[in-house]
Amino acid sequence: MRGRACEPVKVVLVNPNTTASMTAKAGAAARGVAAPGTEIVAVNPETGPASIEGFYDGALAVPGLLDVIARHTDADAFVIACFDDTGLDAARCLTDAPVIGIGEAAFHVAALLSRRFSVVTTLARSVSGIEANLVGYGLAARCGRVRASEVPVLDLENPASGARARISAEIAAAIGQDDAEAIVLGCAGMADLAADLAREHGLPVVEGVAAAVKLAESVVGLGLRTSKRRSYAPPRAKG
Repeated sequence: MRGRACEPVKVVLVNPNTTASMTAKAGAAARGVAAPGTEIVAVNPETGPASIEGFYDGALAVPGLLDVIARHTDADAFVIACFDDTGLDAARCLTDAPVIGIGEAAFHVAALLSRRFSVVTTLARSVSGIEANLVGYGLAARCGRVRASEVPVLDLENPASGARARISAEIAAAIGQDDAEAIVLGCAGMADLAADLAREHGLPVVEGVAAAVKLAESVVGLGLRTSKRRSYAPPRAKG
């Protein structure tokens, strides 16, 4: 594992669902912000749900996610490219390389840029899981509201779906009703919309893939690894 900022870094970005086009989009977003010399490897499991929309899909995705992480032993860091931070704690038990979830990364970056942010995600069924993550990360008090645009994840792959307009409408509502000073986009499939929406609405719009990649590079550059004391200790052999 690299420990100095001048050395190249290999970041394995894992999309926990099986939709290759979404993996490619997240990979492109990651490469767009990565430092020169950072290698981005974007992968997804061979089996699992085509999209992650709520607790059931998330549970189905974890075995494939963990298998991918276990096979990439040469990674300097991992990014889990699902906004629910699917399998994040379990993944941190498998490796001492930093594992960054795009949800947690985006929340922290938004909190650095504003006193109050709102999240715009896909479907209402995802809201409670995101709210629980905000509580777990200690950032619930900084979030005005988690808003559902009622855009199915796979519709983000279809330019004719009207997804962008619905997401933009929720951002406008967050500014007017939540007093949001920044917006977090709550899905990796929204990665290509952030810059345009920021210009349209005149406030920071944080996209989790980019935030996670830059945090991963920083942690690796500091020479830090995931703690193996207690919570993220490696799995014990059974039987």
